[in-house]
Amino acid sequence: MANTEPKLQKMMEAGLHLGHKKSITHPMMKPFLLGIKNDIQIINLEKTEEKLNTAIEFLKKVLKENGTIIFVGTRPSAKNATLDIAEKLKMPRITERWLGGTLTNFSTLQKRIDYFLDLLEKQKSGELEKYTKKERHIFEKQIQDLEVKFGGMRTLKKLPEAVFIVNIKHHETAVKEAKKNRIPIVAIVGTESNPNLVEYPIPASDDSRTAITFILNQIYEELIKDVKA
Repeated sequence: MANTEPKLQKMMEAGLHLGHKKSITHPMMKPFLLGIKNDIQIINLEKTEEKLNTAIEFLKKVLKENGTIIFVGTRPSAKNATLDIAEKLKMPRITERWLGGTLTNFSTLQKRIDYFLDLLEKQKSGELEKYTKKERHIFEKQIQDLEVKFGGMRTLKKLPEAVFIVNIKHHETAVKEAKKNRIPIVAIVGTESNPNLVEYPIPASDDSRTAITFILNQIYEELIKDVKA
């Protein structure tokens, strides 16, 4: 096995090892911790790398089988990196707000997406021009609202084979819906959360923009290798 020290150093520089305060540590995170510094839990980056590699292998399998992965990251620190990897992999994403029923009431979601796509097509073809100025304004407002809610899911035609979540504490509804549908979850899990809630936890800082971007870049680089191979 190749020497991982340079990679671990980069992970440390990106702040992956920084957890939350000791007082809010979830007991199930203890196997992934090294100790405490200035009342902050320090994550064992060797464990992080191990879990990250396991998660990557699972995601590679999903892609090889032409499966779909929804990337979820709605907090300011996660939005850009989540949007970036989803667009590069041509996968659906949620970067604004998780709508209740996204996975558990998928048929209703699909109808809303279809309506959104129909409006976009009519706007593009000029079909909306036959309506009054007031009616066109209403349609344009609908399109703007639907873009925020469903723009990242316009390619979603069926339930996904995997869900990737940045910060499961912040996305408890997404976790519950995925579990109810038995959809495997890959997630960046901070020290305040229970890693046992997801199949592929990646113990790391889940609210640091630098750490999140580092992890998603690592995942993309490894996945794209398989695509090019």
